[in-house]
Amino acid sequence: MANTVVDIKKTTKKKSQFGEIWHRFKKSKAAFAGLIIFTLILLVVIFADVIVDYDVSITQNISQRLQHPGGDHIFGTDNFGRDIFARIIHGSRASLFIGVAAVAVAVVIGGILGAIAAYYGGITDSIIMRVSDTIMCIPFMLLALTVVAALGTSMINVIIAMTISSVPRYIRIVRAAILPILGQDYVEAAHSVGSGDAHIIFRHILPNALGPIIVQTTMSIGSQIISAAGLSFLGMGIQPPTPEWGAMLNEAKVYMLTHPYMVIIPGIAIGLTALSMNLMGDGIRDAMDPKLKD
Repeated sequence: MANTVVDIKKTTKKKSQFGEIWHRFKKSKAAFAGLIIFTLILLVVIFADVIVDYDVSITQNISQRLQHPGGDHIFGTDNFGRDIFARIIHGSRASLFIGVAAVAVAVVIGGILGAIAAYYGGITDSIIMRVSDTIMCIPFMLLALTVVAALGTSMINVIIAMTISSVPRYIRIVRAAILPILGQDYVEAAHSVGSGDAHIIFRHILPNALGPIIVQTTMSIGSQIISAAGLSFLGMGIQPPTPEWGAMLNEAKVYMLTHPYMVIIPGIAIGLTALSMNLMGDGIRDAMDPKLKD
């Protein structure tokens, strides 16, 4: 009976904490606008095949090449006569998947390594952090380009390249978030009852360091989408005819002056997606800051 009461209290407390964070998040008009924009983009990703058939985005029709927006083609056509609206819709899947996947894998790897470095300290901490510092000395895009050039151009290799470039950042973030937690009473209590190191790290330490990790993760997805587009723009990312916003910019750069819509439309798609993630990240950061409580 006592355990049931404790579980109910814990569940109620978690719900009230989430409700409080959601309440503060909603108060930020910019953050809520970012959530609405991202929700619309997510719906486009989910229902892309319903909105327009995938074959439309890759079918070439030279007789209709370089048509300006309007008529049968809302966003016009590209230099191969492919419908830009269809390519924007289906390109959202590749762009968003790369950003989310790269951040997710980097958070998992960086989170584990950062937790190990903070928890064990000493020589383990020194080795992990020095390797991390070495990787961080190389500019993000240069390292990503080097990895893609070595592995080859494909979606998986782009994700691998961006993950390798991002892991050191998350190692530092997680390590910095965990160090103040190590001296807390509940960690000492877990040690005293003989809990294993893995149990303490994953059950007691990491869950209490999620705040800054969630904020950084949300804000990083936007920058990763831009980085993936940058790789594709340089010809080292997603390869045609697969629709992807950065690849669309790469194909359109020679038509920038004569047919600017070919650059503007995918550019707006990239910008809106990154903006929505950054606005949500700012909102989550402010909502989870205890100093901003009403």
